[in-house]
Amino acid sequence: MLLEDQRFLHEDLERLEQGISDRVTEDHKHIRDKLNRDHQVAGFLTRIQEQSERLLDIYNDTEGLRSKEIQNISTGDPFDEFYKQLGEIKDFHRRYPNEPVENLERAYKRKAPGEGESATAEVDNLFTGEEAYGRFLDLTMLHEDYLNLNNIKRLSYLQYLQTFDQFGPPHMSLKRAEKRSSEEYFRYVTRLAEYLENFLHRTKPLQDLDKVFASIGDDFTKAWEADKVPEWGPENQAAGPTGPVTEGTGEGIWCADCAKEFKNDNVYKAHLTGKKHIKNAEARTGSSATSNGTTTNGASSNKNLSQIQRLKERVIAEREYRIHRLASTLENVRTDTRVNVERRQGMTERERQMELEAFFAEQDTVPTGGGEKGEDSDSDGDEKIYNPLKLPLAWDGKPIPYWLYKLHGLGVEFPCEVCGNFVYMGRRAFDKHFNEARHIYGLKCLGITNTALFREITGIQDALKLWDKIQRDKRVESTKGDGVVQMEDAEGNVMPEKVYWDLQKQGLL
Repeated sequence: MLLEDQRFLHEDLERLEQGISDRVTEDHKHIRDKLNRDHQVAGFLTRIQEQSERLLDIYNDTEGLRSKEIQNISTGDPFDEFYKQLGEIKDFHRRYPNEPVENLERAYKRKAPGEGESATAEVDNLFTGEEAYGRFLDLTMLHEDYLNLNNIKRLSYLQYLQTFDQFGPPHMSLKRAEKRSSEEYFRYVTRLAEYLENFLHRTKPLQDLDKVFASIGDDFTKAWEADKVPEWGPENQAAGPTGPVTEGTGEGIWCADCAKEFKNDNVYKAHLTGKKHIKNAEARTGSSATSNGTTTNGASSNKNLSQIQRLKERVIAEREYRIHRLASTLENVRTDTRVNVERRQGMTERERQMELEAFFAEQDTVPTGGGEKGEDSDSDGDEKIYNPLKLPLAWDGKPIPYWLYKLHGLGVEFPCEVCGNFVYMGRRAFDKHFNEARHIYGLKCLGITNTALFREITGIQDALKLWDKIQRDKRVESTKGDGVVQMEDAEGNVMPEKVYWDLQKQGLL
């Protein structure tokens, strides 16, 4: 049966290659479809490697079974061997009558929507809602782990996104803290490094990430042996029993006797004359002298402890180095994450939920590629725009963002009776329509000619009442103007009689 297994493996490899070829030619618009395609291709490549190894083992024939089977077919009666294998097949199916038969033609064929499972079933559960299928990072849980550490500066989530790969002060003092804090810090950096690696595996399944991670480990080993790892070089180690330690960035001075950091040089010098520092320095000097007077076994024990401590420091330094390199690889995603967090902070919970639902529902209307058109697509290949919130369209023909829709108040309706009960969406459109032809034409139909005086008037009755009042005021003024007595001074200036007598009384004429 080895020859049949060999034939089956060759057919399986050809089907896998055809499945990869069919998916590579697809042009997807949605990020979820692209990730689903890449993960399927990555799975096919892994299976090709496994099947190729099995096929190579058969060709190598280390146990000689393949040669024996070929010899039995070629030297003996071929029908005897045929009926023997046929009997084995019938016996197998008699013992396992419900055993399904694997159909290689359908096994790697791309499933169309509605064939029992989701077209993107492979990636639906890989990402959280905050990650949006690999567009953003989700470091909320790691941010909480960071805030639970001892001796650290409290940072907001936005600040943490900016600085999570920076391991200078105050982290250096944290590394030299008590054993419990060091273990907590080690667990934190380990989880952060694992998350970044896992995020890369999920978003870039076709890249040879194992080779990238191995190169990071090799680079760290070389830098560690040369004492060139940032924040872990010789300048960051203790200088002696009484000597201070200056942090790698030069921002503070470390007192090894008191295990305390000072930001100012003058404060540190004043601290050296204090009773507490002198007492700690004497105690440390005494313990050092005692350790120097111990036996050889005691010195060996201290040396072993020092080596163990150095190994712990190397493990922590390796995690920090790896995080820094991975964060630089994901710099664009990191920037997009900060922008997205700032944007979402200005939204209500209902708006965030609606935006998330719109993002997930967008998949249903985006073409899946491969040159096929949906049932509702037009003959010219135009894409159907998914707009469940009825948002206005931007210059590119796509709906504007929901936050911009709320910012301009486009959800507020302003009806105008003068314009034939036309409804304007948003205050800006409402203010502009008073100078537009529709509103001016409506006023002229009511017999109103001076349209500049009717701004903010939308009701027909209000407009008619205002126009009647304006007309009455004009008639009153014209009546008063007809009974005015005109006077002329010596220079020929004509003026009303009242004004003439007032100027004369004042001696201005």
